[in-house]
Amino acid sequence: MRFLNQPAADAMPLKETLTRFKIGLNECLLVWLRPMWAGKSIDQHELMKIQLLPRSLLLAGLAFLGTSGWTSTGAAAPKKLLLVTTTVGFPHSSIPTAEKVLADLGQKSGVFTVDIVRSGPRPRDKAEQAAWLDKMTKDLGEKMNPEALKQYDGIIFANTTGILPVPDKDAFLTFIKSGKAFIGMHSASDTFHGKDGVDPYIEMLGGEFQTHGAQAGVECLVQDTKHPATRHFAKVGDVYCLEVEEIYLFKNYQLGKVHELLVLDKHPNKKKELGHFPVAWCKEYGKGKVFYTSLGHREDVWENQRYQDHILGGIKWALGLEPGDATPQAR
Repeated sequence: MRFLNQPAADAMPLKETLTRFKIGLNECLLVWLRPMWAGKSIDQHELMKIQLLPRSLLLAGLAFLGTSGWTSTGAAAPKKLLLVTTTVGFPHSSIPTAEKVLADLGQKSGVFTVDIVRSGPRPRDKAEQAAWLDKMTKDLGEKMNPEALKQYDGIIFANTTGILPVPDKDAFLTFIKSGKAFIGMHSASDTFHGKDGVDPYIEMLGGEFQTHGAQAGVECLVQDTKHPATRHFAKVGDVYCLEVEEIYLFKNYQLGKVHELLVLDKHPNKKKELGHFPVAWCKEYGKGKVFYTSLGHREDVWENQRYQDHILGGIKWALGLEPGDATPQAR
């Protein structure tokens, strides 16, 4: 490479060639650094120190900046999430809507991108079911094997159901525990039911789907008005009202291990039956962060702006992009 309006390198003495090369690297590095210094006072002597760096260090610096998640505008690069919507059990009709909403939220916010692995509903024709399951197993194997997981910052389970044929569930849970994000919507809690005791996945999530009644209108009570997933509800009286939604009841709920975000104080289908019914929560899992909301059965819930604010806030928190408490509340 040669600089514009300059003679070829072989026409210059070696010392001058190396000097020009070093100057070019200095300039490239400063182009990367200036956006990150926006609004800061940089001493001229500091700039001179950079210009005097050995070219080997400058090359290393450029290589680091190219792989560190910073863009040339100084903004952090979007996080990469694996969005799983595969179903072995009940297939929710809202899954295509969920996929679109999550992809749009990521794009519009600039916070994350999604890589989707889907299955579609189980074919009615038994002859087609084996091929359908084989493809699901292959797709999950390609996206969720230990090596493939390294490219992601977290995983979303949106309306998954049943015992998914993941290649290595222990590696998947270790991945989250290492400091990654897990976000679950609605029937993510109806996934990996344990045959003997509580499944490790449920231990990670914090609760397990038990049953639900008819869809009903509910008034969810906000338990944390400062958390990114629920603080926007503070503008409307610290409640989240849904005209119609399918509300889950749970078993193996870890009340002392989760930080509750939304609850009901009465049974969703028996309004005279008072009690404590969790709806959404977050928790820490090793070094990782887990956000779960049981809402998201219906298409119109996914399309609602308040629900989208709810899940976007939860995603940001789970990715470590916004602070929020995960300490279990005292009872």
